[in-house]
Amino acid sequence: MSTLHYVNAALMATIVAVLAASVAIYLWDPEYFTLVWAAEDRTVENGTALFLLVSSIVLALHSRSLGIKVQRGAMVLTAIYALMFFLAAGEEISWGQRIFGWESGEFFQENNKQLETNFHNLMVGDFHLAKTLFGPVLTLCILLYLVALPWAFRRWAGVAALANRFAVPVPWLRHAAVALAASLIIVVIDVGRKWEVYELIFALISVSIFILPQNRDKVT
Repeated sequence: MSTLHYVNAALMATIVAVLAASVAIYLWDPEYFTLVWAAEDRTVENGTALFLLVSSIVLALHSRSLGIKVQRGAMVLTAIYALMFFLAAGEEISWGQRIFGWESGEFFQENNKQLETNFHNLMVGDFHLAKTLFGPVLTLCILLYLVALPWAFRRWAGVAALANRFAVPVPWLRHAAVALAASLIIVVIDVGRKWEVYELIFALISVSIFILPQNRDKVT
């Protein structure tokens, strides 16, 4: 078994451990879950930012590899994917604002729900960007990617051709199974900050997919 397979196994084990710990902490003390485990700048949130950044780095390496192969279209698209994950990692920790202790500018103080330097908590009147766009819409897109794409990739040549052409790393069915199991567990946990755990799970799944996708020979 290659090093990547060992890394992937460790990632999947980490997902199981995070879910088990989250359920145990919730049953033991829901207040601790909210105020410590899934709180701002604590274990879960920092873990999410870290693995989103790792995803970005893996995709950047894929883009470099595609560039060496002179697959310029796939290289550019993969670079865009890498940038998206880098931006998500920065957003998760408000671009280090609380780490370095600098204040938000006037725009964010007036329009950000948490008065922080990030875009996903922007408010335009009663329109909350995180809940409207980064909430159910993004969750649906992610679940379609994790559940529908791996199934369609194996059954329809047209879907496989499009995924390969646009250098989309295709998940395995095990990723779909883990995502569905995590969704069911998150539904059972009845505290507001449970979605922080959900984000960490998807960040870990992302790294697992990107290092060993079904179509690895087409995206690296």
